[in-house]
Amino acid sequence: MSKKKHLYSEETHIVHGIEHSHTTTMDLVPPIHMTSTFRFEDSDHGAGVFDGSAGGYVYTRIGNPTVDLFQEKLALLEGGEAAVATASGMAAIAGTAMALAGPGDNFVACNAVYGGTFALFNNHLRTYHMEPRFIAPCNANTLGRVDALIDRQTRFLFMETPANPTLDVINIELWAYLADQHGIPLVVDNTFASPYLQKPLALGAEIVVHSATKYLGGHGDIIGGIVVGGKKWIQQIKADYMDHFGPSMSPFNAWLILRGLKTLAIRMDRHSTTALKVASWLEKHPRINRVYYPGLASHPEHLLAKKQMKQFSGILGFDLKGGLEAGKIVMDNVNLCTLAVSLGDCETLIQHPATMTHATYSNEELKAAGISPGLVRISIGLEHPDDIMNDLETAFSLIGP
Repeated sequence: MSKKKHLYSEETHIVHGIEHSHTTTMDLVPPIHMTSTFRFEDSDHGAGVFDGSAGGYVYTRIGNPTVDLFQEKLALLEGGEAAVATASGMAAIAGTAMALAGPGDNFVACNAVYGGTFALFNNHLRTYHMEPRFIAPCNANTLGRVDALIDRQTRFLFMETPANPTLDVINIELWAYLADQHGIPLVVDNTFASPYLQKPLALGAEIVVHSATKYLGGHGDIIGGIVVGGKKWIQQIKADYMDHFGPSMSPFNAWLILRGLKTLAIRMDRHSTTALKVASWLEKHPRINRVYYPGLASHPEHLLAKKQMKQFSGILGFDLKGGLEAGKIVMDNVNLCTLAVSLGDCETLIQHPATMTHATYSNEELKAAGISPGLVRISIGLEHPDDIMNDLETAFSLIGP
């Protein structure tokens, strides 16, 4: 007899997710289906699987039970109908863009995005005659400024919020309204927030992308991505790009992300609480010119962040008095904080966007996106907040007068 289904809180869904519908065994932890291909019962069954009239799997590039579990769980957590997992976050973004637009088309994006995304949009997609139309964060919450960039050849809108690395908060509902008015999808990169802290689909977006490498996995040991949305959009993205270009997620990586996801709620609570404490301390520090964190009342979009986020996540930035040279002293002399790119790990990571994650921008492009030369970005880990602040204070003390 099957158990009665219940409506649980989000924290419980994060732990339990969906039923293990792809295995006949009673594993508490789902198995890893590490196989490239799958057997058919007979030739008619094989033909039926290929034409969709029979259930089953063909080949892991196209579908795999372990990957399916991850896709179903993320669709549940994001409030989407379906999802497709990819080998990396960039594969998720590239696959989405290539499936939605073609030669002669354009798309609108905020220019404060991950450096790899900016390079894809600004350099590589142009070679396919796809035009990115960028808008600066300072103008991105003005309806008329965004609408002016949209025409009949615009195929989608794209944003990261909070933005990487400036922590600007972009109004999802405003962009979703414009996308709906023009009959095109809004794509939101939800990597910085995670589905625990922000629900873009509930705010009107059609498609959500993640670098699953970050908060979803949470332990810095996998590379992966995922696209979530309505069945229509996911089927289009999967059929038009993913299945044939082949940026498939490994079943082992899907299993590791499923494992990491079980602690998403408690990790995001801890990341957010500690980040707010560190950001508040930095804001009062005499060595600091500016702190970038949407959880601070001084942040220009703090009220918007409160409206569309549950908490403010674990990423913050700051500008030191003394600029880039002072920042280099700090990054070279921290002990607890690790000088490394990426984010969402258990360890606190510190890096310099202008020369590292956003080195794909020219100096003019950095200025246009609001990325200052001295901006230092920190991904707050799970360590005790006092230890993080003491580590930074020790490094600050080495900066000259």
